[in-house]
Amino acid sequence: MAAPRIATGAGNWFSALALGVTLLKCLLIPTYHSTDFEVHRNWLAITHNLPISQWYHEATSEWTLDYPPFFAWFEYVLSHVAKYVDQEMLNIHNLNYCSSRTLLFQRFSVIFTDILFVYAVHECCKCIDGKKAGKELTEKPKFILSVLLLWNFGLLIVDHIHFQYNGFLFGLMLLSIARLFQKRHMEGAFLFAVLLHFKHIYLYVAPAYGVYLLRSYCFTANKPDGSIRWNSFSFVRVISLGLVVFLVSALSLGPFLALNQLPQVFSRLFPFKRGLCHAYWAPNFWALYNALDKVLSVIGLKLKLLDPNKIPKASMTSGLVQQFQHTVLPSVTPLATLICTLIAILPSVFCLWFKPQGPRGFLRCLILCALSSFMFGWHVHEKAILLAILPMRKEKHLFNWMETFYLLGLGPLEVCCEFVFPFTSWKLKYPFIPLLLTSVYCAVGITYAWFKLYVSVLTHPPVGKTKKQ
Repeated sequence: MAAPRIATGAGNWFSALALGVTLLKCLLIPTYHSTDFEVHRNWLAITHNLPISQWYHEATSEWTLDYPPFFAWFEYVLSHVAKYVDQEMLNIHNLNYCSSRTLLFQRFSVIFTDILFVYAVHECCKCIDGKKAGKELTEKPKFILSVLLLWNFGLLIVDHIHFQYNGFLFGLMLLSIARLFQKRHMEGAFLFAVLLHFKHIYLYVAPAYGVYLLRSYCFTANKPDGSIRWNSFSFVRVISLGLVVFLVSALSLGPFLALNQLPQVFSRLFPFKRGLCHAYWAPNFWALYNALDKVLSVIGLKLKLLDPNKIPKASMTSGLVQQFQHTVLPSVTPLATLICTLIAILPSVFCLWFKPQGPRGFLRCLILCALSSFMFGWHVHEKAILLAILPMRKEKHLFNWMETFYLLGLGPLEVCCEFVFPFTSWKLKYPFIPLLLTSVYCAVGITYAWFKLYVSVLTHPPVGKTKKQ
């Protein structure tokens, strides 16, 4: 065991982890990629060839630009490197173009931008107290955190097989979290503001940032019992935070405000006409709701309680991204999902304000905001679960027997859906069953995890401090 200890002392294990996962990413270059590969190629073409006034109007391809302006500028910068690799990838009308050079360029652009993610993980490791760590490398919290983040198989699959740029965006969020742990609140706020203008899905966790910064930065002291000392409020700090958010937003949205195009930009960022669920149901509350509606409709038709001619034509199990009406249960509107989401995150935000637990309390609230938004949000993509899988602490016993049994059940479920179902007579009559079973099974597990985490947060005692650091 001498070698691991030497590597630990020299800090070489982090470099080895980072290099190892980078080599794995390189091996994944020739693998399958999804339509998101064409999405980002099209965005390279749009930002390279068109003036900014047309970025959010261009619709030659169905994959229109629907990320905030900072990401559009990111694509613009990439396009000026791409032109030296393969000019044809920047042709707007060259739909579904994928030459070997284009493939290499786009894959390596994701790998290269992951440098920010690696740096952010390194900064997060600095926030861990390693004094109580075990002697062995595998027992050290910093090593465990690095493995869980750098070798996050969710990110590897989504970014380096499916194809997206979540790594460097996740890096921005981790870096902002690290800065808050380090009491560098202004930097943390700035990084998060920048992140929001790269990808607006991070609005899910904005309540956690807003309440924590107000509670821990704008109020400079607590009473001995941990409650807030109201006369410690700093107007200067509030104005400073507001100025940071305003300047970042002005830099991002200012050009489109000057062009009178903000409504067009927001219509692309928030496309409510896409329907309650993505084509592949995210395993959340609405997957359970949809499944219940489907079961009730089948029972209703069997018992002749429903008129087949009155069943909505747009089906939630059709595999298409569209609006649809539920058959038996009340149909869900965007406003209803917003109300459900706000109700779901309120307890965590309440705890962050009235039961302050420092940066760790903020991290729990952030995860609960992300998970609650995933559970009840409108048109949630299944990949959004990546926001809620930040490791929080080391547990002696990771799973109990029930949780282990549930996870082992994923194996038989996969075998049933992928290898057994295609050979049954139900394949043509009920093609939605594999999707329904997978989404519902995973939704049960995620709902359980959400509930268990909430119980942990609500029952955790507050940390009383006489003065904030």
